Amino acid sequence: MTHPLIPDLRRARVVPVIRTSTPQLAATACAWLREAGMAILEITLTIPDALPLIREMAAEPGLLVGAGTVPDARTAEACLQAGARFLVTPWTDPEVIAVARAGGACAMPGAMTPTEIRAALAAGADVVKIFPASSAGGPGHVKALRAVFPEAVFCPTGGVDAANAPAYLAAGAAFVGIGGKLVDEARIAAGDKPAIQRAARDALGLMQA
Repeated sequence: MTHPLIPDLRRARVVPVIRTSTPQLAATACAWLREAGMAILEITLTIPDALPLIREMAAEPGLLVGAGTVPDARTAEACLQAGARFLVTPWTDPEVIAVARAGGACAMPGAMTPTEIRAALAAGADVVKIFPASSAGGPGHVKALRAVFPEAVFCPTGGVDAANAPAYLAAGAAFVGIGGKLVDEARIAAGDKPAIQRAARDALGLMQA
């Protein structure tokens, strides 16, 4: 059965991945992206003290917030309690997937090879995060995987930006994750809100593509 969030993610086409060195920079990124019109945010657990930010953003009306780089089942449970509605990992951890499914959240484990993808699906993945997408072969890799897993929902992440995202979508990705190309920490730290919001608008333009 398809998870109920997947149609929303497909329509959005882009999941911004918030990964910064401080919670303050992450909060600024979230505010700027939201102001630019983005309604989905993946806040990674590599951000120090990320859970309060997840809780704050998840409480905002109209925002779909998930947790990224979730390391283990206990942390996954804490993310759900904070309001995360999807859980993302760069690898496949069946325990994290089980927590997501038990809590009604969308499980998005990472995988790269057919063997890893098969394991993720067998463990109950709703979406398979193809990571790292660019170094694994880019859109060509996704197209080859789509031939083997025609029913799987793929989200390539890692080296994806607004320029190459259309090629990933054409190759069979349901949507993409964009991190550093969108949430540029140096620009955020410099207060370059226009640059971040231009990148956000470029990404949002994929919705009309």
